[in-house]
Amino acid sequence: MSDVLFVKTSSLGDVIHHMPALTEARRRHPAHRFAWVVEESFAPLVRLHPAIDEVIPVASRRWRRSLPGPSMWGEVAAFWGAVRARHYDAIVDTQGLIRSALIARAARGRRHGYDAASIRERAASLLYDVRHRVAREQHAIARNRALTGLALGYVPEGPPDYGLDRARLSTPSAGRYTVLLQATAQRQKEWPVEHWIALGHSLCARGMRVVLPWGNASERERSSAIAAALPDADVPDLQPLDAVARLIAGASLVVGVDTGLLHLAGALGVPLVAIFVGSEPGLTGPIGQGSITVVGDKGKMPSAPAVIAAVARIA
Repeated sequence: MSDVLFVKTSSLGDVIHHMPALTEARRRHPAHRFAWVVEESFAPLVRLHPAIDEVIPVASRRWRRSLPGPSMWGEVAAFWGAVRARHYDAIVDTQGLIRSALIARAARGRRHGYDAASIRERAASLLYDVRHRVAREQHAIARNRALTGLALGYVPEGPPDYGLDRARLSTPSAGRYTVLLQATAQRQKEWPVEHWIALGHSLCARGMRVVLPWGNASERERSSAIAAALPDADVPDLQPLDAVARLIAGASLVVGVDTGLLHLAGALGVPLVAIFVGSEPGLTGPIGQGSITVVGDKGKMPSAPAVIAAVARIA
């Protein structure tokens, strides 16, 4: 049996885009042991993947916001200890950043990553033992699968499989509802509140309950403002990602901007309408087995009627 360590710490969309590479690696190497270093808030979702044998959480985001002290330094020491606890036959950094490359460098084993021409932070490639050429023009899922295949000795084949089971995660008794994903960390990706309200009214008129999850205080404020204008809308409490995955898995439809949870809906095969405003769907658009409609493009905000029409075609 061989030990393999994957390094893909964040963000949520990037983590989800790495899951098909893990599924394929397990299919090609069923006896291997797979570990994954991931940001602590995303660890509950990664643990849902059946190919994972060990999750090593890293709290780099929280550490950056914390004042240095004995507790924080103890956590940092424990993390580095966990990374170095065993020798790996292959360490694969599909993140391709200096911070992820430093984690790969600290681990014990042969380190694989992108070469300087294939990576955003070129200096990161200097920290790998083996550097692979992977075209940057590909979708993120294809790049992750290509690098993993090069590191583990196979050529990726077939459509992406995220390894997540929608039927197992969903709760049939929850009824019919639509999840609206208005929250995004990047303001250029936002869709106006008044558009969300117009879409919500359209869904309510069709007898569909609306659910608006959120991740921080400002996102909760926006979700609450949209919900307050609708006759039947729910703003749930903040939940860990495995619970959010179950919420999305049970939805009849998801409509959202380009954010990690939108890609989670695609991974689960939930019918979805993706609203693109400030990013390119060709590079980061949702991919999955369910019905997917993309509306808008980078610098081209779609109107509320355009999104409502897209919803009507698939819902």
